[in-house]
Amino acid sequence: MKKYFIAFFILSVLFIAACSNTTQNTQKKDKIGPPPLPPTGETKVFNIEAKRWQYTPDTITVNEGDSVILKMHSIDVTHGFGLAGYNINKVINPGETVTVEFVADQKGTFNFVCTVPCGEGHSNMKGKVVVN
Repeated sequence: MKKYFIAFFILSVLFIAACSNTTQNTQKKDKIGPPPLPPTGETKVFNIEAKRWQYTPDTITVNEGDSVILKMHSIDVTHGFGLAGYNINKVINPGETVTVEFVADQKGTFNFVCTVPCGEGHSNMKGKVVVN
C-alpha cells in the first residue's frame, strides 16, 4: 500500500508541474538603442577597392551628421568589411560592388577590417573612418 501511495504522490506532483502556467519567454530580444539620428550634414560617397590585403583608400574622413555611402568593390577574392561602432558587416564577392550607407552620428575614429579570411596578409587588411 505504501508503494502505491508514493507512486500516486509522484504522479500527482508531475501532473501538477506539467499543468502549471510556467511558460518561459524564449523570444529573442534584440538590443535596441536610441533611434539613429537623421543626417544633418552632406552626403559623402566613397569608392573603396578591396584587393590583396588592402583597402584603397584606407582612411575615410567625414563630419558628424554626414550621410556616408561606401561603394566597395572586390578585385580578386571574397573580402569582408566590418566597421566597428556602426554594426556593419558585409561580404564582397569578386567582381561585385556592395553599397553600405550610414549616418556618421558619432565622433571618433572607427576601424574597419576584412572579416573574411582572404590569404596570408588578411590581418593587415584594415582601415579607418574618421568622424570629425
